[in-house]
Amino acid sequence: MPVIVFASSKGGAGKTTACIVLACELAKQGYEKNMTISIIDADPNQHSASWGCLENTPTNIKLFKNVTEDNILDSIEQASKESEFILVDLEGVSSNAVTYATSQADLVIVPCQASQNDAKEAIKTIKMIKTNSKMLKREIPFSIIFTRLSAAIITKTAKHLSLEFERLNIDTFSTALIEREAFRSIFSFGGSISTLESKNNKSKESINKTALNAKAFSDEVKSKLKKIILGSRLKEEAINNG
Repeated sequence: MPVIVFASSKGGAGKTTACIVLACELAKQGYEKNMTISIIDADPNQHSASWGCLENTPTNIKLFKNVTEDNILDSIEQASKESEFILVDLEGVSSNAVTYATSQADLVIVPCQASQNDAKEAIKTIKMIKTNSKMLKREIPFSIIFTRLSAAIITKTAKHLSLEFERLNIDTFSTALIEREAFRSIFSFGGSISTLESKNNKSKESINKTALNAKAFSDEVKSKLKKIILGSRLKEEAINNG
């Protein structure tokens, strides 16, 4: 079962939002197939856990609360027995819990706002992932996703950072999470984008656009995982045939 880790050495980059949005979209798509999505909240702030205590949380999302470096590996192992997808929400610092979680990851998603400081922290996180890869002697796939981008305009800084990541051969999501009220609302009212109530046509349109953004993010995650799994199989076949 794929383990997707959300990591950043900087707090406030959008890890929890990206984690919850993805979990809800996967849960929605997998509901009729009886798929279970696990969220492992290893952030001392417990924002994912707080969201999970509100009303309308999807019934096929299982939440592991108060996870620490002492039990994070056990939590991931337990979740893998019960879920089709495991999402790990980490604290915004370098720690043993971050190291342990990334060691189990099939994909590490690194949220990054469109600022130079966030980009520096994203690079720092990627260096940590690469160090873990060397220690484990296996590639740990990762990708940066831009968060809280303006819906109206792509800033010069965002364009510059995107080109800089491309120059450094750093994989980046084509989809960005747009700054929308609906993403914030689920942390106030609970549930997912699809369960939010619209007060008028304008808010309904905004919620619909947010839902499309969430689906695009989910679809790209699944596409990346398929490529990672295929690449791993081809590499294994090449070794066996060698």
